[in-house]
Amino acid sequence: MTTLLTHPRFVSLEGGEGAGKTTVLDALRLSLQAGGDEVVCTREPGGTPLAERIRALLLDTREADGEHELLAPETELLLMFASRAQHVHQTIAPALARGAWVVSDRFTDSSYAYQGGGRGLDAGFIAELERRVVGVQPGLTLLLDLGVEEGRQRTRGRELAGNGPDRIEREHDAFFQRVRAAFLARAAAEPQRIRVIDATRPAAIVAADAVAQLQAWRQAT
Repeated sequence: MTTLLTHPRFVSLEGGEGAGKTTVLDALRLSLQAGGDEVVCTREPGGTPLAERIRALLLDTREADGEHELLAPETELLLMFASRAQHVHQTIAPALARGAWVVSDRFTDSSYAYQGGGRGLDAGFIAELERRVVGVQPGLTLLLDLGVEEGRQRTRGRELAGNGPDRIEREHDAFFQRVRAAFLARAAAEPQRIRVIDATRPAAIVAADAVAQLQAWRQAT
């Protein structure tokens, strides 16, 4: 069986819609760069030109509008892992090999939450894909936790600014409740790797908390 490697310089950000991952990612990048480290910031799905093309398929709203056939949950999961495999091979693994830090907006925990918790797919199957297709997990994952209703309010603010919801953001509240529950269950099961951060607070405070968690992790490793 393929072994899943945990890499100490690999950090991921997780959370539901509207949790503020972009702001936190920028704060983590600046903190690491201030220490003289190379930092590669990336995202999922995406992170390479091919993976970004898969992202476009995954988030295309024309399915919901009836212009495309509906994406089966299993197809969504496999596309996520196709994108992730490319991401690891082309971006993440080379960066870690040369000693850089990698900070990713989402990684495999999102598949357990969205396709596992949200879509109801088997966690054992996701774990098998993680071992055989991905092979690496972050040493530190920061989970920005936020209630579904508040997250919805924040994403509605983005929509008013002209950025409409993507295919997944259009899901109903019950879906996102299951996603949040799955994230929190994973955090409870892996407290050393996954640190829960209260994302209901002002953005600057959340970012400062995340930076403190990263610095503590960096010193410990």
